[in-house]
Amino acid sequence: MKSTLSGQSILVLTAVCLSSSMVGLEISSVPIILSTLEKVLRADFRQLQWTINAYTIAASTVMMATGVLADRYGRKRIFVAAIIAFGVASLICGLAPNMPVLILGRAFQGASGGAMLICQIAILSQRFQDAGERAKVFGWWGIIFGFGLGFGPIIGGGIAAMLGWRWVFLIHACGAIVAACVAMSSVQESKSRETEHLDVVGILSLSLAVFCLVFFITQGSELGFGSSTTLAVLVTAVVSLIVFVIAERSVAYPMFDFSVFKVRRFSGALLGSIGMNFCFWPFMMYLPIWFQAGIGFKGFSANAALLAYTLPTLVVPPFAERLALRRGTGFVIPVGLTTIGLGFLVMMIAVITGPAAWLTTLIGALVAGIGLGVTNTPVTNTLTGAVSSDRAGMASGIDMSARLISLALNIALMGFILTGGVLQHLKNALGLSTGPLHLGSLAAQIAAGNVIPLDGSGLTSETAHAALTQGFIWVMLYGAICILALAILSFVLLRQDIELDSHADPSQLK
Repeated sequence: MKSTLSGQSILVLTAVCLSSSMVGLEISSVPIILSTLEKVLRADFRQLQWTINAYTIAASTVMMATGVLADRYGRKRIFVAAIIAFGVASLICGLAPNMPVLILGRAFQGASGGAMLICQIAILSQRFQDAGERAKVFGWWGIIFGFGLGFGPIIGGGIAAMLGWRWVFLIHACGAIVAACVAMSSVQESKSRETEHLDVVGILSLSLAVFCLVFFITQGSELGFGSSTTLAVLVTAVVSLIVFVIAERSVAYPMFDFSVFKVRRFSGALLGSIGMNFCFWPFMMYLPIWFQAGIGFKGFSANAALLAYTLPTLVVPPFAERLALRRGTGFVIPVGLTTIGLGFLVMMIAVITGPAAWLTTLIGALVAGIGLGVTNTPVTNTLTGAVSSDRAGMASGIDMSARLISLALNIALMGFILTGGVLQHLKNALGLSTGPLHLGSLAAQIAAGNVIPLDGSGLTSETAHAALTQGFIWVMLYGAICILALAILSFVLLRQDIELDSHADPSQLK
């Protein structure tokens, strides 16, 4: 018989999904209003970068600490506190009179949003122990979170057009009130007995290490990777990480149990988690550039085309969970990662063919989106299910930390590779007649989507477009190679799961 969720369970799922939709929308809708912030709040390019990076850095920093605090002090307590904090942070952003206040609010928003994500996974993992129920609720969680990420650009643009840019933030202050009320009335408190002794040194050292690492990745190119500031941040990250490892191996009650990596299911699923954020989500920051400057889509058409990339993340997760129940996550996760890689290869072939192959580009985007939808919720379900329920907070902390760190790393790397491909084509096309500094400036502008000839540059639109094309070929090839390599590694680690599931009684999986 199919398991049916009780009314209380539905309310718990509703609270989790409401909060996940807010986090997803806030990640993908804010980039749409950056041009407005540039005009209204007179933001410069660095401030616009920090509007995005402040959120990512803060969210990455709190992940592991939140998981441990939730296990120690109560998952419901931390969850509700995070929802309220997210609402307050959204209010600060919506009422911000200038960019410094907005950036501060975004950091607060990122920290509370990251805490909400950790608590969502921990609460679902602890509440739903039955395999059928767990598959169902994580499927819905994946759909709602994917809806926020996928439709964020369209929803954010619509809100900004009708109500003004401030409501892109203020709407979450209203949503937080509803989510907090539902959570307080439905979620039952749960704690872990093994976390009665709080690992303060572990929390502080890991949080500092993650902050410095993500700061180095996101700001290194701007400050200069060889600058004294950047090197100091990197040294601090390394020292903090060493302190963390020593502390975790010496304290009686560590926050981070290294033994989880000996569990093949956990390590294999973690590779899937990293893989999705190694290419799929970082590339969403650059794909609109190709749609607009490469193919020629304008305005709403470009945003609508992006749905081919993101819409499958809403539709596929329930089917992926059912497939995981029948064939096992050891089969589903590598297949999902491989599908993402194939999507990148199809898009690369389309780019090589030329702008006329816009339909092939959309097909490739659709295939990659299907792969993401297949991979996402089975990865989360497997990671939290591979450890005991009282360590769900720690497991979800490792999962989401790996995702955000991979995301931040590859947003920077993909930008570097894109610009490098453009620069290489310009060197071949223009030769040595143009200085390296001027070439670098031209490459950065073209990589940002400006393929209109610049006065005095000696550059034609055809050359600029060809340079942009080469840059995207490099980026798509990078994404395909990385994700396919991670698919192979995850298959090796999860192979035992496939063998066990092949001998299981199918009637027990229904």
